[in-house]
Amino acid sequence: MKIVIIGGTGLIGTKLGRLLQAAGHEVVAAAPSTGVDTITGAGLADALDGADVVVDVSNSPSFETEAVLRFFETSTRNLLAAESAAGVGHHVALSIVGADRITDSGYMRAKVAQENLIEAGPVPYTIVRATQFIEFVGAIADGATQGDGVHLPPALMQPIASDDVAAALAEAAVAQPAGGSYDIAGPERFGQDEFVRRYLAVERDGREVITDPQARYFGALLEETSLVPLGEARLGKISMADWLATR
Repeated sequence: MKIVIIGGTGLIGTKLGRLLQAAGHEVVAAAPSTGVDTITGAGLADALDGADVVVDVSNSPSFETEAVLRFFETSTRNLLAAESAAGVGHHVALSIVGADRITDSGYMRAKVAQENLIEAGPVPYTIVRATQFIEFVGAIADGATQGDGVHLPPALMQPIASDDVAAALAEAAVAQPAGGSYDIAGPERFGQDEFVRRYLAVERDGREVITDPQARYFGALLEETSLVPLGEARLGKISMADWLATR
């Protein structure tokens, strides 16, 4: 198969590309740095020529509310139109578990808008919704730091390693279109405060994690289960302890 990865030079895209190439597929890593821009459409038709599958793992360069919505809507519309013209048979998109439950987050609303466009679009599709990547734990800690304290809610998380995300997407890319979405998550569940506390302990970072139910997650107020699957989910294999051990 020829598989085009939109956002193919990023964290997930790079790992996904290696897995698919190892399985014998022709892989195109599409990104502005490789001459493919889904916002302007530059290079898109050439990249998709002869493609069987497109996997979209791209992300907005800005998380500002209007900018992120504009990115996902414009990129997705352009991508679906180009895929339809090229005869692509399967569109796979990476989304976020709980995006539809965190309505006060502009970023999450933009991901829901992206999903809606895919569902209404002309290309058979699969949407893979992932929980928070373990790799972003440092960014969560930094974003919640006030002085020497890290203020975080006890809302549940089920963090997943990027290797497990790439493996799930590789599986989705070679399967038949699901015509819907499913969740993937890490193998264990604990509070966001505990998630960061474990990380800081291993890093020997002296910041204190302060459990605060009113603390916001990148601007959003969380319920206990906002970030975890509510039903069945496909679970990754890599625990947080496994991931920490490789650092």
